[in-house]
Amino acid sequence: MTSIETGSDTAIPQGTGYFSQDSSLPFYAPDFDQVSEEDFPPAFEQGMDIQRAEVAAIVNNPAEPTFNNTIVALEKSGRMLDRVSSMFFALTGANTTDRLDEINTRISPRLTAHGDAINLDPALFARVKAIYDNRAALGLSGEDAVLLEKTWRDMVHAGAMLTQEQREEVKQINSDLSEQTTLFSQLVRDGTLDNALIVDTAEELAGLSDGELAAAAKLAADKGQPGKYAIALQNTSQQPVLQVLENRETREKLFQASLSRNDEGDAFDTRKVLARIAALRARKASLFGEPDWASYTMYDRMAKEPSAAIDFMERMVPALAATQRSEAELLNDKIASEGKNFTVRPWDWYMFADKVKADRYSVDESAVAPYFQLEKVLEDGVFYMAEKLYGITFERRTDLPTLHPDVWTYTLFDADGSELGLFYFDPFQRPSKRGGAWMGNFVDQSHLRGTKPVIYNVLNIPKAPEGEVQLVSLDNVETAFHEFGHALHGLFANQKYASLSGTSTARDFVEFPSQVHEMWATYPEVLQNYAQHYETGETIPMELVEKIQAASKWNQGYDFGEVVEAALLDMKWHTLSAEEAAEIDTPSDVDGYERTSLEALGLETELVPPRYRSSYFNHIFSSPAGYSAGYYSYLWSEMLDKDARTWFLDNGGLTRENGAHYRDTVLSRGATRDYSQMFRDFAGRDPQVEPMLVSRGLMEEPAE
Repeated sequence: MTSIETGSDTAIPQGTGYFSQDSSLPFYAPDFDQVSEEDFPPAFEQGMDIQRAEVAAIVNNPAEPTFNNTIVALEKSGRMLDRVSSMFFALTGANTTDRLDEINTRISPRLTAHGDAINLDPALFARVKAIYDNRAALGLSGEDAVLLEKTWRDMVHAGAMLTQEQREEVKQINSDLSEQTTLFSQLVRDGTLDNALIVDTAEELAGLSDGELAAAAKLAADKGQPGKYAIALQNTSQQPVLQVLENRETREKLFQASLSRNDEGDAFDTRKVLARIAALRARKASLFGEPDWASYTMYDRMAKEPSAAIDFMERMVPALAATQRSEAELLNDKIASEGKNFTVRPWDWYMFADKVKADRYSVDESAVAPYFQLEKVLEDGVFYMAEKLYGITFERRTDLPTLHPDVWTYTLFDADGSELGLFYFDPFQRPSKRGGAWMGNFVDQSHLRGTKPVIYNVLNIPKAPEGEVQLVSLDNVETAFHEFGHALHGLFANQKYASLSGTSTARDFVEFPSQVHEMWATYPEVLQNYAQHYETGETIPMELVEKIQAASKWNQGYDFGEVVEAALLDMKWHTLSAEEAAEIDTPSDVDGYERTSLEALGLETELVPPRYRSSYFNHIFSSPAGYSAGYYSYLWSEMLDKDARTWFLDNGGLTRENGAHYRDTVLSRGATRDYSQMFRDFAGRDPQVEPMLVSRGLMEEPAE
């Protein structure tokens, strides 16, 4: 690297190679064709070197600290590192390799240490503090005031006001957490792949379609077992194919493979790793004088403190437990009516829940899927919804390099015809992709940087065999609408500063804009535009839609229960004191703590295990912070979502006026306003929990 001079005595190194400057592609989109795996290590090193020098230039500036020469200068720093990181972590999430994993293992703790060196730099903090202490006289407003507050608060939260000895310990803990959480993520991914169920005969997989059997045969062959059949595990405890597998022994084997994937004492066992993560987090919280990690990490959340989140969830437990028991009784009645001599277990639950649903609501899930072709779901469903609500339009393009050939790309245009941003859609499951679904940014929106958003959505839909129509389940449809809600939150960002832009919001708020968009998946006008039978062209009958909506309140004992259990299990791990966490050390300690924690919930966890067991709970253990003490956010956001749905329906539904109002009050605001105030700006009142409970069938709809 060469160097360029600054206004201070500090020379800023100038990077080399692809990442040293913005991409030449439209919107500065990443050019995957120009980068090899071996480009990442030196690019990370250069990016960190440059940002270190940029921060040193701020610190060494002889001028008095000002908002522009310190806070804005800090916001501007690290551009090359941002470019490297955005591409690298998109790849390691969606299309990784052994080499990328090796780089990730080595670089993650170094990135953590790099961030700590900035946040815990006493000289930098002194300048920030001088500005913060003088903030009243400065008269900052709008985003400037919010950015100053965030910079100050984040540095204090990082440990800037701790003693030097405490700061050094925090740095070491952060480095250790980075290593351990990266390891956890890789072990879960590899253990999930390794624990695919292998069976000898097609008869053991009775209930699967010919296409699904062909895919199972191919997966077995790919795993070195030609002539056999393999069922890949999904990331959750419950497995989708359990709904249709007729062989009970196969169902049990598949479910047990899912439940035990990372706790069998083999090379993929995560229990010691997660115990170490929990202990490190609890110890770090204690250094800040906090009783536990949840209290420490929830400082910027809408809920503010653990008790608010826990109380919110525990209020639902009595009704939920009763629902679990009553639904289990109905399933046992169904099992007995078929002359079978067993009582329901988790691996039976979904098969017989579907049968009871069919009896009660005449809904056959297999009859729904033929109406949902993936491309039509996206272009005639998701995009149609966005056009009707917000006036945005889409243009498919094939000229941009992508991280995998299966990725689709689109330019998005605002209602006035101006370019809004780029959207990448990566729908299919593959071994190189971690489980779940998510949204990310290749490029953040920022008026300061002059950048428009480049957004990607990642799903994990099993790919249809070559030549077959790509049909998807209703669950996949709702996931597509959900993730595009996240995308809209990023695309409609309208902030000066990238660190306040789009989805850079609190964990318990960020799911709200995505969840509320799920409502449009089954909204009659939208549904009729995209849900046509792939063979007959017939539009999905509204009678079937109404049955789906009525049936949506069925099976909440499991569907809602597994999420509440996982969220409370997360809180159990992260409300441990440092002393309590240190006592959980061995795999048997982890098993024992999880078992007693689940027993204490008052829910039927033997019949309805949590959506994720601790050993593969990626949301809370796979990054230094992630959703730790934050999995409740899905439920909290659902409260906001269901109340917002009521607002939309009460105000005319799918209209441009409603879309403009939601965009103005929520989707375009990023992290620039208090979250409770944002909701009040939208709905005209505080959020109410009753619409969520009604939608889940846990409460009767209030009389008119």
